[in-house]
Amino acid sequence: MDAATAADRRRVQQAAVRTGVWVGAASAAVVAIVTSVIVSVLLTTARPEHRPPHGFDGDGDGGPGPQVVDVDDVVPVAILVGLLGVVALGLVAWYVSRRATRPLADALEVQRRFVADASHELRTPLTTLSARIQLAQHRADRGGDVDTVLAQLRHDAAVMDAVLTDLLVSAESAGARPGDATATATVADAARDAIAVIEPRAAERGVTLTAEASPSLEVGADQTSLTRALIALLDNAVRYAPAGSTVAVSGRAAGRRVELRVSDQGPGIVGIDPERLFERFARSDDVPDPDGRRGFGLGLALVSDIATRFGGSVRVEATSAEGTTFLLDLPGDRHSSPR
Repeated sequence: MDAATAADRRRVQQAAVRTGVWVGAASAAVVAIVTSVIVSVLLTTARPEHRPPHGFDGDGDGGPGPQVVDVDDVVPVAILVGLLGVVALGLVAWYVSRRATRPLADALEVQRRFVADASHELRTPLTTLSARIQLAQHRADRGGDVDTVLAQLRHDAAVMDAVLTDLLVSAESAGARPGDATATATVADAARDAIAVIEPRAAERGVTLTAEASPSLEVGADQTSLTRALIALLDNAVRYAPAGSTVAVSGRAAGRRVELRVSDQGPGIVGIDPERLFERFARSDDVPDPDGRRGFGLGLALVSDIATRFGGSVRVEATSAEGTTFLLDLPGDRHSSPR
């Protein structure tokens, strides 16, 4: 049994124990309250039985006798209190069942998110692989050199493997991982790898990709995660960039932070609040996807997840009819002095 499965079982067992404790305690409390109310009613409604005067029947002295209770007064109260107890137990059972099923709901949410994220993250690299395979076949048919394309295919496969591994580890840890505090990534390398993945699609649309970042510029983030974030930002930019335009990636140090910008010359953001772009499954239905690929509103949400994971942020810095710029802000390399 792996650590993730063991952790899931512990959570389920803990939820079952909490459920048992809640139900037991609630049942005891309801029974105690019902019993107390009925006893109180019995005591308050009880009256002494008066015996007949001495000599009336040859027995007794005419003083007070044992306590008697009027059943007509007690039974309605007992029924009402019992019904209220049943309602209270029902509410407790509803509340406890919700708490008990929360771990299952969380597990299903993680599963759905992983399936959606993996499908989205692998979609672009698969498109790139398909384009390169077609290029290799075309060159092979003409007797050309395919070594360069094969090398690119190996690189694309390595990127896909790294992305899938990062997604699996993220799903298993469900958040930040211990190594994130010491992670370091080179901006120029991440930009180069991201451009290599997006370049075939950009070429099909007649869009030029450029990158500008110092080879020594580093951020406090995982290399694969930074590449994933830039792939998503570039994919979004290329989708709306007109033919003949340029999509630019730039990075610069800003004190102890590093600012990464992805700029396009598209029509700008319309039909949706720019702040909502980073919500999962948020997309504008007013603007059709120019390349015919259906968007699911996951790419920018994943960028936001990555930025948050490493203590950064992402936002729309500027948008207009002349283009849009996304700003990804991340901490600088924690092991180096501020530039």
